Amino acid sequence: MCRVLSVSVSGYYSWRKRPSSQREEANQRLVQQIKAIHARSRKTYGSPRVWAELRANGKNYSRKRVARLMRLHGVQAKRCKRYKTTTQSKHSYPVAANELNRDFNADAPNRKWVADITYVPTRAGWLYLAVVMDLFSRKIVGWAMDSRITTELTRTALQMALVTRQPGADLLHHSDRGSQYASHEYQALLREHGIRISMSRSGDCYDNAAMESFFGTLKSELLAVVESHTRQQAKTAIFAYIETFYNRQRRHSSLSYLAPDEFERRYNVVS
Repeated sequence: MCRVLSVSVSGYYSWRKRPSSQREEANQRLVQQIKAIHARSRKTYGSPRVWAELRANGKNYSRKRVARLMRLHGVQAKRCKRYKTTTQSKHSYPVAANELNRDFNADAPNRKWVADITYVPTRAGWLYLAVVMDLFSRKIVGWAMDSRITTELTRTALQMALVTRQPGADLLHHSDRGSQYASHEYQALLREHGIRISMSRSGDCYDNAAMESFFGTLKSELLAVVESHTRQQAKTAIFAYIETFYNRQRRHSSLSYLAPDEFERRYNVVS
């Protein structure tokens, strides 16, 4: 090896015996902190979120240094997968115009909500998850799960959001054109609370991109856990993911790397 690299044997052994530099020791300590943060994030954080977590803990390392050490030690985020649509848009219910028009920004809580349904595979069969998200903080404000995909599933998620958030009159609700959202029962609940209605164009998932992004995140970060579970075990895992991790801990790039709950707390203090 020394001959190939044109290095003297004595120089090689001298290097082997040389103690680690302060920089190397500091990097070793930083790598341990990175791995601990990565583990707490359920192995979901890439270098931007790990760097943000370090800064929140008073560790002012450069972003490039964190990224380099993560690459060097094989610490990386889980990758998202794509999944097919679940809603049925071939029905006779009336549909609303796309009032949201891909504007996923909101200047205050309870101004814009988006809703959708996804499926999660389990050992016992499909588990359907209906979700309502507040676009201001990307917080999941309502959710429901069942083995069947029904209007009652989406109504339960909406009712949870209405009870916990108590929104005012200036609220826009956006969903796709699926029968679960276009149904008379669901639309009546929206009108009862004075909520304006918006729906995606037919077959265009980008009209509800914020929700699609959440579902991709949830499945890439949780799917390996719940696939081998019963539906009840999957429900417990999804509940813990949404309420204890996603809403309270998971840092969002669109929120200056704050978690949804923290983002709303800071808004309430300022306002």
